[in-house]
Amino acid sequence: MAEFEDMNFDDIIGEGFNIVTEEINLSDLNVDEEKSSIQTIFPILPVRNMVMFPNVVIPITAGRKNSITLLEEAQQNGDFIGIVSQKNSEIEQPGEKDLYLIGTLAKIVKIIKLPEGNVTAITKGFQRFKIKRITDTKPYLKAEIIKLKDSKPRNKEEYEALLENIKDLALKIIDLDPNIPNAANFAIKNMGSNEDLLNFVSTNANFPYPEKQKLLEEKSLMERANKCYEMMHEDFRKLELRNQIHQKTSKDLDKQQREYFLNQQIRTIQDELGGGPDSDVEELQQKASTKNWKPEVEEHFQKEINRLQRQNPNSPDYNVQRNYLDFFTDLPWEKFTKDIFDIEKAQKVLDKAHFGLEDIKKRILEHMAVLKLKNNMKSPILLLVGPPGVGKTSLGKSVADALGRKYVRVSLGGLHDESEIRGHRKTYIGAMAGRILQSIKKAGTSNPVIVLDEIDKVGKGMHGDPSSALLEVLDPEQNSSFYDNFLEMGYDLSKVMFLATANSLSTIQTPLLDRMEIIQIAGYTLEEKIEIAKRHLIKKQQEENGLTSKSFKLGNPELKHIIEAHTSESGVRTLEKRIAAIARWVALQTALVKEYDAKISIDKIDEILGVPRPKSLSELTDVPGVVTGLAWTSVGGDILFIESIISNGKGNLTMTGNLGTVMKESATIALEYIKAKHIDLGIDEELIEKKNIHVHVPEGATPKDGPSAGIAMLTSMVSSFTNKKVKPHLAMTGEITLRGKVLPVGGIKEKLLAATRAGIKEVILCEANRKDVEEIKQDYLNNLKVHYVGWMREVLEIALEK
Repeated sequence: MAEFEDMNFDDIIGEGFNIVTEEINLSDLNVDEEKSSIQTIFPILPVRNMVMFPNVVIPITAGRKNSITLLEEAQQNGDFIGIVSQKNSEIEQPGEKDLYLIGTLAKIVKIIKLPEGNVTAITKGFQRFKIKRITDTKPYLKAEIIKLKDSKPRNKEEYEALLENIKDLALKIIDLDPNIPNAANFAIKNMGSNEDLLNFVSTNANFPYPEKQKLLEEKSLMERANKCYEMMHEDFRKLELRNQIHQKTSKDLDKQQREYFLNQQIRTIQDELGGGPDSDVEELQQKASTKNWKPEVEEHFQKEINRLQRQNPNSPDYNVQRNYLDFFTDLPWEKFTKDIFDIEKAQKVLDKAHFGLEDIKKRILEHMAVLKLKNNMKSPILLLVGPPGVGKTSLGKSVADALGRKYVRVSLGGLHDESEIRGHRKTYIGAMAGRILQSIKKAGTSNPVIVLDEIDKVGKGMHGDPSSALLEVLDPEQNSSFYDNFLEMGYDLSKVMFLATANSLSTIQTPLLDRMEIIQIAGYTLEEKIEIAKRHLIKKQQEENGLTSKSFKLGNPELKHIIEAHTSESGVRTLEKRIAAIARWVALQTALVKEYDAKISIDKIDEILGVPRPKSLSELTDVPGVVTGLAWTSVGGDILFIESIISNGKGNLTMTGNLGTVMKESATIALEYIKAKHIDLGIDEELIEKKNIHVHVPEGATPKDGPSAGIAMLTSMVSSFTNKKVKPHLAMTGEITLRGKVLPVGGIKEKLLAATRAGIKEVILCEANRKDVEEIKQDYLNNLKVHYVGWMREVLEIALEK
C-alpha cells in the first residue's frame, strides 16, 4: 500500500484519472449506504502506513494479489469494504492479530489499473466499525463487524470554535510546508461540514500512523478534535524550527560562497603580485587534518588560516602568521602517552637509577597506585628540596621512565622575564611561546614529566615576575586552561606531571610554595656515598674517559678516604669530580704506556688529589670559649665554630663574623641571661661588669643568620667567663629565650649528617626535636649520641668539662 502523500499523481492522471474525475459524482454514493445495512459480511482490506477516516476520498494502491482480487470483486458486487491499518507494515500477508480492530467502511468509486500490474482504487470512507470476528481468510479476509457511531459534543459552540482553530492552524501549516500542494488550501477553505474538516485533517496531517489510529478509535468528536489540535501544534512547532534552520543554513551558505569568491579574488591578486600562499595553506591544512582537536580549537585554527590566506606572502606579517600556525599545529593537542601502571617494575627502575631517596620513591609509587585505581587523577606538583648533588634533577628522568612518559627539563635559574613562562604576544618582533609550551611541543605529548629545575633561583626584573606566572602553571585547579600570550588561547596542562627542584625554600614565594607538595631530600651518609660511587660514579667516569672496568679499582677504604679527606658536601657532585680526576690520571698513564697499579691506594689518591684536609676537630675546641655549632645552608648541613674571649673594659658586647640581625639578638639574649643568672652559673658579678666580651664566628666573609646558634653562643660565653673547656667532639643547635628555655630549630637531618661527616660524637638538641631525629634512619646516626634538653642549665651541665 502507499499513502496519499507519496503517490505520483502525474502517472495516475496519465492513466486516465482525468476521466475518472469527470465520471464520478460523490453525492450519488450516499444512496449506497442502504446496502451497508443489508450487507452482513464485509471484505477486509489491510493497508500499510495509512489510516482512513469517514467522509474522506482517498486513492489506495494495491499490489498484493488478494488485495487486487478483493477490490475488483467488491466493485463488481457493489459491496462496502472495511479498510483496516496493519500494526506492522513489514508483514506481507497479515492475519487477524496483525491488524487493528477498528477501521472505516468505504465504498469503491473507481478502479484504475496501472502499467506495472498494480491497481489504484479511489475510495470514500463512510463509517467507523469494529471487527467482531473473521469469517474467512481465502481468497481474502472477510469479517462480521460492529458499526460505531461518533459521540456528538455537548458544547456545540466550544466544538465549533475548536474546529475553527484547527482550520486556521492547518492553513498555517500548509503555508509553511512546501511538500503540501496548494489544492489542500483550497479544499480546507471550502470544507462544508465540521466533521468532514476534522476527518480530512486527521487523514492528511503529518502525524505518526499509530497516533492517527488512536484518533480514529476515539469515540468522542470533542476528544478527537482536542487530540488532533495538540498534535497539529507540535507539527507546527517542528515546521517553524525546520524553516528557521533552513533559513539560517541558507544564510551561512551564502556567506561561505561570498567568502569563497572573495578568497579566489585575493589569490588571483596575490599571484599577480608574486605568488600566493596556497602551498603553505595546504601544508598547514594537511598537518591539521591529523589533529584530534576540540571544536573551539578547530574554529580558532580556521580563523587564523583564513587570516594567512588574506595576507601578502611578501609582507612581514605573513611570516609572523606562518610561524604562529606552524607552532599551533606542532603542539600535541589531545595527544597523550599511556601510563605504565606496573608498580613493581617502576620501583626497580627507581632503585636501579637512585640509591637512597626513599621518601621521594615512596611518593612516586603512591601517585602511580592512585592513578592506576582512579585513572583520572590530576598530576601532583612535587617540589624536591635539598642540597646540590643529591640527584634531584636526574630523579625526574627516572620518574618519566617509570611512568612511561616523555621527559623534558626546563632550567629556571636566572630567569627574570615573565614572558619566558607565559610567552610573547605575536605583535612583538621575534615573538615566541613560553618555555612551558615549548617543552610540551618538544615532548610531543600533552602529559610529559617536566622538571622545573632551580625554581628557587627565579629572579624578578623590569619585565615582570616569572614566579607569579608560575602560579597558574603549578596550580592543578587552574592549569587545565593555561593561557599563553603567543598561543592566544588556553592549553590543558592538568595531565602534565611537574617536578620542581630547589636548594632552599627561603627565596620561593609563599603562594607558589602552597601549590606544591614539598619533599625534603637530605644529604647522603658515608655508606650511601660509597654505594653510589660503586654503582654509578666509577662506571660513568670510566666510560666518559675512555677506560674499561678493569682500568682502575677503588675499594671501600679508598672511597671512604676520598669522601672524608677530599670532599665536604651533602651530595656526591664533588665526589664525582674527585673520581673523574683519578680517571683522567689513569687515562694519562694509559696513553703514555706507563705501568701503574690498577688498584689505586690511599697514598696514590693523595698524590693525585693533593693534600687531604685535617680529620680531627678536637684541637679547635681545646681552649675555653670555643663551641661547635650546627648550621643549615643551601648546600646542606654544616658545622660552624663560635668563639668568645673576654678583655678589660666596661662590660660591653662586641660581635663579628658577618652576623645577621637574628643572630646578633641571640648573642644579646645570651649575655642578658648570664647577667641575670650569674650566681647560679658561678660567675663573679664584677667580672661581668668590668670585662668586655667579644663573640666571633669564623669565615667572616660568609653571611650568617638565624636563631639556631643561641645555645652555642651562651655556652661559649659561659665557657669564657668560667674558664672551662667545652667537651671535644660535641656540637649543639637550638634557640634560647631570656628565661633560659631551649626552643626547637629546623634542618635537623642535614645538621646531624654534617655532624657525622665532621667526626662529632655527641649532639645537644631541644627535646621538641626528638620527633625529627626519630624520622631519620638509625643507620645514619651510628656512633652519634644525642642529648635532649629543655633548659640552658642542662646544656651547660652536658657541654662544659668539670
